[in-house]
Amino acid sequence: MTYSRLNLIGFAAFIVVLGSCSQDPDITNSVPVANAGPSQTITLPFNNITLSGTGADQDGQVVAYLWSQVAGPGSTVIANPGSATTTVSGFVAGNYIFQLMVTDNIGATGVDTISIRVNPDPQITVTLQPANNPTDMSVAIVNGINQTGHSGYDIPIEAWTTGGNPVFIRSLLKFDWGAIPQTATIVSANLYLYSYPPPTPNGNFNDPNFGATNALTLQRASADWSPSTLTWSNQPAGASQGQILIPHTTSSILDINVDVTGLVSTMVANNANYGFLIKLQSEAAYNCRIFASSYYTGSAAKRPKLVIVYR
Repeated sequence: MTYSRLNLIGFAAFIVVLGSCSQDPDITNSVPVANAGPSQTITLPFNNITLSGTGADQDGQVVAYLWSQVAGPGSTVIANPGSATTTVSGFVAGNYIFQLMVTDNIGATGVDTISIRVNPDPQITVTLQPANNPTDMSVAIVNGINQTGHSGYDIPIEAWTTGGNPVFIRSLLKFDWGAIPQTATIVSANLYLYSYPPPTPNGNFNDPNFGATNALTLQRASADWSPSTLTWSNQPAGASQGQILIPHTTSSILDINVDVTGLVSTMVANNANYGFLIKLQSEAAYNCRIFASSYYTGSAAKRPKLVIVYR
């Protein structure tokens, strides 16, 4: 078989074209590298944390970022998930994992994760309910004569008469919380006073709460005092700032739970624990509120109690 010169030239051209197609290099793209940043350990409380990531691509450029939460005890809120740097809020105590995904200009993606450990709020609760508290005092005057002292089993706060002579009794009550540092943040503070079980040794000798206007004022004592020298005439004034008004009650027996967070915060911050002054708002005759004192020998649960939560 013989071939013409023209046929040979055409065949050679076909081989050249075929060879040229088979030698095209494969198109490759390096995967971008994501860096979500170092692990973090944070203690509650806080408003939010910042996630700051980066992305790199050796043969192109990173064009997109995406943050997401992949593990944790609750759902958080990622403020700007499509940004390299974003804030995250809504944490509770526990362990979290967040993922950063970066995308390059060809569409390839790379991912990295960051671990966040959130420690619980280190709140401390102090419950103070002492027996025979020496700074549990009745500040009293009867017919102009000072009768201040430990009243016994009850804390009478009243305006009354005896033998036709006027009687006025207020209460000063101080708790020893010396273990709480001055730099502490007071989260909450609640004062509990419990109605003295009837019959009572004061008032009408029956009802712990009595009268038409037995509303109380609870104040922070504004100066220091000593149980051994306290009298009606030298009793410390009550600070009106932050005072608490306890409404009148028609109930014969009514325990009270008073939020005294503001008062305790001020006392702790100023290192000025002078106690609470409690008195009738209107010291008109025949009104009383009578509570069990720290000297009460019945149930210990009825003694005055102060619960402070701080960090």
